[in-house]
Amino acid sequence: MSRFFPLLFLVLTLIAAPVYARPQVIEADRIVAIVGSEAITLSELRAQLQMVTKRLERQGTPLPPQETLERQMLERMIMERTQIQAAHEQGLRVSDAQLEQTVARIAANNKMSREQFLLALQQDDITQSQFREEIRNEMLITRLREREVDSRIVISDAEIDNFLTQAGGKREELRIAHILLRAPEAASPEQLQKLRAKAEDVAKRAQRGENFAELAAAHSDAPDALQGGDLGWRPEESLPTLFAEAAKTLQADAASGKTNDIALLQSPNGFHVIKLLARRGGEEEDGGVRQTRARHILIRVDELISESDARRRLEDLRERLKHGEDFAELARLYSQDGSAANGGDLGWVNPGDTVPEFERAMEELQDGEVSPVVQSPFGFHIIRVEERRLQDMSQEKQRFAARQALRERKMDEAYQDWLRQLRDRTYVEYRLEEE
Repeated sequence: MSRFFPLLFLVLTLIAAPVYARPQVIEADRIVAIVGSEAITLSELRAQLQMVTKRLERQGTPLPPQETLERQMLERMIMERTQIQAAHEQGLRVSDAQLEQTVARIAANNKMSREQFLLALQQDDITQSQFREEIRNEMLITRLREREVDSRIVISDAEIDNFLTQAGGKREELRIAHILLRAPEAASPEQLQKLRAKAEDVAKRAQRGENFAELAAAHSDAPDALQGGDLGWRPEESLPTLFAEAAKTLQADAASGKTNDIALLQSPNGFHVIKLLARRGGEEEDGGVRQTRARHILIRVDELISESDARRRLEDLRERLKHGEDFAELARLYSQDGSAANGGDLGWVNPGDTVPEFERAMEELQDGEVSPVVQSPFGFHIIRVEERRLQDMSQEKQRFAARQALRERKMDEAYQDWLRQLRDRTYVEYRLEEE
């Protein structure tokens, strides 16, 4: 399943204010930034700062100076607003039904009923409407990333062969935290020199033992800045290539204060300060891969078929299935992809073979069950799971793990590059310093 949605509740109070769920502008309110054709107000910024401050205090993360945190939060809000605008421009939408399904899934992941979950939100001073709009925005951003970045990643068999040769059966995991100082597109030498000086200062402060999470919250332009920049445990091969290469020369012994656990790196996206928190490793374990055999019917959206038309057609087909019509026959008649000739049969599917939204929906189905209408970067689907199996295939599993690691590495690098380009072509006017 996608690595984004299980994190929704954990990062709930860290994501920027929703585009369409803004607090009412009070008399003393003013505009602190303009993003495209939209404004961010001081009251929105303060509301987000209040939530983030509470979150950081609960985590025990030292707070940066208020002015620094304010600037960081504003930049995060600008980045989110930029992506939401891009999603709307591409016609991406999240229906109320899809939103409710996600809310229910988040509640279940937190082992709560929907009512218990909403009560927990109230205790954290988060209104239901605010939560729903934040999740809707997070879903939009995820769909935008899947369409613009993730779905375009291609891993060749030659890359997998080369990866397996280099890995030699070993699989080490690293826990790295990072700080990104993003460079603008086509940055001038003067801009890069100024940014490098700032990165060097941050790196020196980290080497002297200043709290890395606090430095990340104060200076990083990465989406995970207010989480201390911690990437969590990741296989070495799934880290961005730049990080993985640098980590080979770093030692993970932050307690001594004398080891080289900090590195300063430069990439097309800017400058990175990384800290190696820990490492662990061993032989790759043998075992089975859980495969799913599924069918689907795809209706694509184009200039002739709108999203509402595609959804309506599939809802009609679901009704026909409920009345006993054959899924394979309907797929042959109506599905708009290469599997139509085989009755929509996708064969045995490994985890990661399909796009995240398709895989999420498929994983929630019981054998023989037909999904609700599912949206993916390719259009709209209905899915039926035929059967599942645990396949003992150690060599295939190694190739699958290699494909996943390489894909994750490429996605991280491509996403940061895409974000930088999107930010640079969006009109932004800062007014935070105005009286």
